[in-house]
Parts: sequence; C-alpha cells; structure tokens
Amino acid sequence: MIAEKVLFLVLDGISDRPCDALDGLTPLGAARTPVLDRIAAEGVCGIMDSVAPGIRPGSDTSHLALLGYPPQEYYTGRGPLEAEGTGIHMTAGMIGFRCNFATVDADGLVTDRRAGRISGTEPLAEAIRENVDLSGLGLEFRFEAGAGHRAALALVGEGLGDKVSSNDPKKEGVLPLTIRPCTDDPADRKTADACNEFIRQSGEILYDHPVNVRRIEEGLPPGNLLLIRGAGKMGALPQFPERYGLSGSVISAATLISGIGKVVGLEHIPVPGTTGSIDSDLDAKVRAAIGELGRKDFVLMNIKGADEAGHDGKAIQKRDFIEVIDKALAPLLDLKETLIVICADHSTPCSVKDHSADPVPVVIRGPGVRTDRTNRFDEVSCAEGGLHRIRGRDLMPIVLDLINKSHKYGA
Repeated sequence: MIAEKVLFLVLDGISDRPCDALDGLTPLGAARTPVLDRIAAEGVCGIMDSVAPGIRPGSDTSHLALLGYPPQEYYTGRGPLEAEGTGIHMTAGMIGFRCNFATVDADGLVTDRRAGRISGTEPLAEAIRENVDLSGLGLEFRFEAGAGHRAALALVGEGLGDKVSSNDPKKEGVLPLTIRPCTDDPADRKTADACNEFIRQSGEILYDHPVNVRRIEEGLPPGNLLLIRGAGKMGALPQFPERYGLSGSVISAATLISGIGKVVGLEHIPVPGTTGSIDSDLDAKVRAAIGELGRKDFVLMNIKGADEAGHDGKAIQKRDFIEVIDKALAPLLDLKETLIVICADHSTPCSVKDHSADPVPVVIRGPGVRTDRTNRFDEVSCAEGGLHRIRGRDLMPIVLDLINKSHKYGA
C-alpha cells in the first residue's frame, strides 16, 4: 500500500539541550509522550539539520527548507513572508517588515520588547492605518496586526530598497535604534527615511491610545512603540501544487508560517481558538488538519508554544506543553493511507533562549515505510534511527518518493 495523503507536522522549537531543571534531560526527553513514541516505533526516525550543520536557522529559512525551497536560493527576508501571513497581499517589489509592539518608558528606553506579550492589538493597528500618512514621501503602506505582540508592515511605491537596518536594540533598558540604509543606494535611504517616519508617527498615535491607557491602569506594559526588522523585497516563488503535483493547505496561528504557506500556494485555513502560544486550542487544530486531509493531498501544520517556552527559558513549562501536544495528537494514530511527518524546524534551547544549530528529531510513519528500532521520539533516540542525519531540503524528496510522486533520475 502507498500513502495518498501527507500530514506534515512541525513542532516549532521543540528540540532543546540538557536542562538543569530537568536533571540533565531535554524537555522532550523528560516529557511523557506515548503518542509521539508510538509514531516513532511505527515509523522511521532520524535527526535533521534544517539548513545545514552548524547553521542556526530562523523559523522562516527552516520552513522554506522543509518545504523544499532551499533558503540559499529563495530567501529574500522574513518581512514579506510575515506580511503575507497577516493578510497583506504582497506583490513583486513591495518591501515587507516584521514588527513587534513593544514598550518604552517616559525616557524612551525599551522596557519590554514584546509589550508583555500583548494580544488583541487590532484596535492599535486600525488607529495606525487611519492616521499615519507617508504621502509626503510619495509612498503608501499596509499595516496589519498578527498573533500576540506581532504585526507586519509593507511599503508600496517607487524607488524603494530593502537593505536597511532595524530599530530593535535586541535588549531592554536602552533606546531604540535609528533605522539606517546599509548601502549608498538612494532606494535604501528612501526606505530608511520612510521607516523612521512611520515609527515616529505611529509612536505618537500609540502613546495615548485607549488600549494602552487601559493597560497602564491595569499595571500592564503598553504597546506604545513599534520595533521593525526583517526587511525584504517580495519576489516570486515556484508554486507548491505545480512543483510537486499536490494540492495543499497550511494550518498555523503563526503569521510567518501561514505567510510562507500562502506565498508557495498553500491555502491558509484559520482555526478559531489557536493562538501560537501554550494556551492554543490544539484539539481544534488537529481536527482542522484531519478535515483538510479529506480534500487536500498535503497539509502543513505548525504548533508553536514550545518555541515560546524555549525563548523564555522555561524548561518545565516547555516539558509540560509537550505533554499537552502529545495528548492532542492522539487522533492522528487512526489516520489511514496517510504519511505522517513530524519534526521540529529548529532547536530553541532554554539555556540559550534563542535558536541554535543543534539538529532536530524527525519521524516518518505511514504505509510502506521501513521501520527501524527506535521507539522514543526525542533528540537522542531519533539519532539512532534509519533516516540517520539529513538536511531539511532532503525531507520533501523523501516524502515524494514514499507517496510514489518522485521522478526517476536517469534512464
């Protein structure tokens, strides 16, 4: 029997390093994961360098690689992908940015780069759309709120470049930076000037917005500054259905991942109750994925909360959320004629509080898969599996071969 469908599940940032709080185990190694372990026992396992050994991948470059779009060839910056994911339709030549709502104090110092992980920022975004004016620079803009503290900006107009810096100081207790051109090209200077003007005007709007006034009254950090980074010029990517002969959907609360899916031609399926954090309704997400497999050949599903726990350095929280994930995945065990691919996109060690280059575990389970002796889904056990050590860009060719969609190389 050969699988007819593919469920591609990315457990965002789930991989880690040994944690003191877990007696030297990783959160994945310490978690009780009977579902993931059964999938490992019934499949073939390995470890994977999302981009290449020793390269710390971003969520953007890793997902592109996993979908078979090597970032060395296709990556133009995170901003356009994030913008597409928030609902901004990016066309060739538009300049996109990822943004954070952040908090600055009365002295202008950044006190929280994520504004207390603020959510419900659409009223703030609406006020920015209605009141910021870049017409003096001959430009238009698009701005949309994303999940949590995230947002996206796109600049539209002639003579724009994408080689500009960020105003994000990457730490707290300091002033935000001034965005500067990274080259002598006038197009990059124009973009930098537009960004600084956008930040100035939006800051004035956010300062006394009712949402932020209320947050201050409640003792919460206001979202009174936008940190802008990840500039990129939108290009054109080969479309997934034509590239692989598969129809597909993407299910993700993270705007970046839904944006990547959309720009390669996957249909974004919104799922109420999913947040991209540890409070996400994972049962609803799994039901949606199973439903999509009824009408599509390929479903990319991203579950992100473990990544946030890693960034926050919370090993026990990460372990506990992995157990929540595992319980939610139980319905996948009953899928028929479906190839299930489960991996991380990158490691997010609690000790580092950021991505690392450590390889991640991967398992493929389904009809026709040659199983190995691995019966535990974690970083160490999967390293002993039959897939051995592969790159992210190798995964789609392996999947296509297993569903009999690959083409012979040679006669």
